[in-house]
Amino acid sequence: MNRRTSCAVAPIVMVLATVVCAQNQTPLVSSGKTREIAEHIYVIPDQRVNLVPNIGIIVGRDGVLVIDTGMGPKNAETVLDEVKKITSERVAYLTVTHFHPEHGMGAQAFPSGTTIIYPMAQKTELMEKSADIIRMFNGFSPEIAGLLKPVRMRMPNVTFREEAEVDLGDIPVQLLHWGPAHTRGDEFVFLPKQRILFGGDVVVNRFFPIMPDADANGGNWIKMLERMEKMNPAIVVPGHGEVGDASLITKMREYLEFVRDRVQQMKSQGNALAEAEKGLEPEIRAKYKDWDNPNWVKNAIDNFYK
Repeated sequence: MNRRTSCAVAPIVMVLATVVCAQNQTPLVSSGKTREIAEHIYVIPDQRVNLVPNIGIIVGRDGVLVIDTGMGPKNAETVLDEVKKITSERVAYLTVTHFHPEHGMGAQAFPSGTTIIYPMAQKTELMEKSADIIRMFNGFSPEIAGLLKPVRMRMPNVTFREEAEVDLGDIPVQLLHWGPAHTRGDEFVFLPKQRILFGGDVVVNRFFPIMPDADANGGNWIKMLERMEKMNPAIVVPGHGEVGDASLITKMREYLEFVRDRVQQMKSQGNALAEAEKGLEPEIRAKYKDWDNPNWVKNAIDNFYK
């Protein structure tokens, strides 16, 4: 473990390191696994490998939008190679669902003419936290440290506060930021014509959702999921896990509401945080026994207790 990690984030480091070591897989974006989920809409699947996101590729008449990069320039180069297999159109846009290394710290590999679009909150979070989170991730394994060693921050050249639209010529795309949830700067991407939602880590499939630091907001996370459900997407691409439908959103909301309600019950009965953790963690793990990375249950309890 990296000794330079501050005491404030040490418990998070312990959880992440346990998750990564348990799986014992290097977080590499897969080559040759890209699949078309709708006409001109593609996903490079994460293969359920920790610290690999589902990556979106949207091919429009006037260019390509890529959603997330993978961890470091090596993974981003794999993403760009996958784009070349699909189309000769230029990569006109890159957007990132949040600032964590496996989602956005490969931006430097994209062509110089690529327009990079983030929510303003995500840019601020990246500027404030990137050095610390890279140091933290470096402690997970030599392989991860190697992926991150060449990283150079490339900031967005376009930012927005709540909503932005990207027109690829024939495919309208909405970029949306509805406040903090998994991170302060969470973004998700909606294609209204195809009714496809790329949820980032606000929506994951059979993974316990992560509340990694003080900026995570379980209450607002639930509200965001309620708003997503009203959009009624036909296809949902989670940040991690298999592509599905709107039921993924509902399952995530129901999980967070269950944790919130049980924590509130324990707290109203006079239980201290440690007692709530001890009492609820086994119960929650048992209820969602087929979900991966149960080490994150305790952090969800803590978030709703405060």
